[in-house]
Amino acid sequence: MSDVRHVLVLPDRDAAEEAAEALGERFGVDEEPQLVRDSLAGEDDAEDAQWLLVVEDPEDRLAPAVLDEFAAEWDGWREEP
Repeated sequence: MSDVRHVLVLPDRDAAEEAAEALGERFGVDEEPQLVRDSLAGEDDAEDAQWLLVVEDPEDRLAPAVLDEFAAEWDGWREEP
């Protein structure tokens, strides 16, 4: 087992919650993804925050290209490690 973690950046909380639910349904991830609010530097308004979806992938079975396409469905992207 490895210690692989993927981080998807999504535009808002609704998108992040929808993606988290779809991730489990589509890829059958064992652990529920973690949602993290990522305030952009200098922005006080919560509406301007991006949301991170942190996906633990201990078996390294989620291909980066597939996650890129998945995040793009919600106008997001996958952060490079």
